[in-house]
Amino acid sequence: QVQLVESGGGLVQAGGSLRLSCTASGKIFSTNVMGWYRQAPGKQRELVAAISSGGTTNYADSLKGRFTISRDNAKNTVYLQMNSLKPEDTAVYYCRLVQGGMDYWGKGTLVTVSS
Repeated sequence: QVQLVESGGGLVQAGGSLRLSCTASGKIFSTNVMGWYRQAPGKQRELVAAISSGGTTNYADSLKGRFTISRDNAKNTVYLQMNSLKPEDTAVYYCRLVQGGMDYWGKGTLVTVSS
């Protein structure tokens, strides 16, 4: 059983920064992709960024330059550094792990950016 636990969300003022973490536990393959998605109220879930176990990254075009994804394979942990946050970044941020044809999601962590 694979579990993903996110942390680091919270309330921040516009222009501030937050760092999200997501740790995977259970049977984790050495080859996988971990990523962050977000879902704002009334909107569809969307990709924020993803990173392979080899370090290849993929970002939503609109977030390049403000958000940085990284990972620590030894800890099965992925991070999302979010800078220059805007009110429109307010959303529940979900961690995702894809491996061996299977897809796992965390329960999400709420990020609220006040103006």
